[in-house]
Amino acid sequence: MTAPSLDIDIDPVWGDATDWEALAAAAAGAAAHVAPEIAHEAMLVSLVLADDEEVHALNLQWRAKDKPTNVLSFPMLSREEVLRAAAQVDAPAMLGDLILAHGVCQREADEKGVPQTTHCSHLIIHGLLHLAGYDHETGETEAEEMEALERKALALLGMADPYA
Repeated sequence: MTAPSLDIDIDPVWGDATDWEALAAAAAGAAAHVAPEIAHEAMLVSLVLADDEEVHALNLQWRAKDKPTNVLSFPMLSREEVLRAAAQVDAPAMLGDLILAHGVCQREADEKGVPQTTHCSHLIIHGLLHLAGYDHETGETEAEEMEALERKALALLGMADPYA
């Protein structure tokens, strides 16, 4: 399955013990499998693995929330535009930006009792689904649909249901 192209920037706080680029590529492939509208290498995503301070500043600036969060998604296309772009074979389309906060991700992984790599795979899939136009905040039906897609994508990676 083809996946969106990732342009990845990794803050040194993330360390080099994990191959974050390979992890992100696997997560993107799983997301593309369950959301085939982004299964297109001409779909472009900027992924930033940042520190908490950077995410805090972005969350305050763009969402008026004065704290860091685990992942921020900044879609560049509406759902309808994503679907139109998916029908074009070679036209590049910038899906958007994803930014993960290292400290928040590590704390949440510790609280859930899962490796940070597992939690980050989930968050990348979650963020990519947001960029594809899915939104769990618009209603219960939409939340259930998005969570079902996340479960399927994580199962493809051999990862457990994070909502169980």
